[in-house]
Amino acid sequence: MHKNNVLILMILIFSCLCSRCSSRVQSNNNYESATDSVRTVLKGLNFPWEILWGKDDHIWMTERKGKISKIDPTTGKIIFSASVDEVVSNNEGGMLGMVQHPDFLNNGLFYVVYDYDSGNGYREKMVQMKFENNAIKPVKTIIENIPAAVIHNGSRLWITSEATPHIFMTTGDASVQPNAQSTSSVSGKVLRFNLDGSIPADNPFANSPIWSYGHRNQQGLVVANGIMYASEHGPDIEDEINIIEKNRNYGWPTVKGPCNEAAEKTFCTANNVKEPIWSSGSSTIAVCGLDYYNSDQIPDWKNCLLMCTLKDASLRVLKLSNDGLSITNQYTFFKSRFGRIRDICVSPAGKVYLCTSNGGSADVLVEISKL
Repeated sequence: MHKNNVLILMILIFSCLCSRCSSRVQSNNNYESATDSVRTVLKGLNFPWEILWGKDDHIWMTERKGKISKIDPTTGKIIFSASVDEVVSNNEGGMLGMVQHPDFLNNGLFYVVYDYDSGNGYREKMVQMKFENNAIKPVKTIIENIPAAVIHNGSRLWITSEATPHIFMTTGDASVQPNAQSTSSVSGKVLRFNLDGSIPADNPFANSPIWSYGHRNQQGLVVANGIMYASEHGPDIEDEINIIEKNRNYGWPTVKGPCNEAAEKTFCTANNVKEPIWSSGSSTIAVCGLDYYNSDQIPDWKNCLLMCTLKDASLRVLKLSNDGLSITNQYTFFKSRFGRIRDICVSPAGKVYLCTSNGGSADVLVEISKL
């Protein structure tokens, strides 16, 4: 074959391959640096689930069997630890998400989600708690009797920075897929409450905490520049990152990832479905904790979503467009270095903290301060 013809053929093949992968912004760069600065803050953990940078400049952590701890990020010393007896850990269920009240430093209030035995089956609740005199106590149950299961329980929490803040909660479908589409069920949803637990008057359904629906199992939630992002587990394909909007349907269980199959297109058109801004395509990497990074501490990660993965055992760094409405590139860090990564938080100084989900007291909390 003539050399020019070979060159043309190669260009055509490359163009076809690029057009097939461009919608998912696939980039498999696995960056490892001999000069990165990774420090183990704490060892011997057992299925930590939430880590957050507290308003008191300590790391607050939940562990799935019911423990809540306060950790000095510099020394790794556990300053405070207590267990909630009502928590029942059952496979993926147990103590899950946590977030602090905006005025935590003055009122000690925070919120946790956990699974429990209701006497009428395995259930989930969100509880407002108070930290005072180096002890915690429940103050108010915000919502209870949410269906729970050994899989698909959610649940992340986020409090907005509006003048009148609201608390958002993700719930999984608890392995009953049709409930995700039912607006009479709180399974497979994003829920929205006032901080006292009442239902905001501007929620899309009267007297209902439902904000969005059609979700499978969301385990990451963050707001950046006024946009709410959630990471969601797919089945055996199509993990997602979604922009969460009021009264939008996210398609599960009919739609997996983007609306690209004939039946999915029909459903999406008829049901106000919002497509993900990123999906994993033909496999699952088991996405989990999510945070936003915009610090000069690690310049390459500025304006990126940082997403933990369990099955893929890596940290995904997802570059956002200037308007935050799309992802322009993705990179993979720390592949198989720590094992399954459950959650992430970022300090005001730009240091990144990860916790693993390997179990058996083999889990760690690590600090990343540079690359």
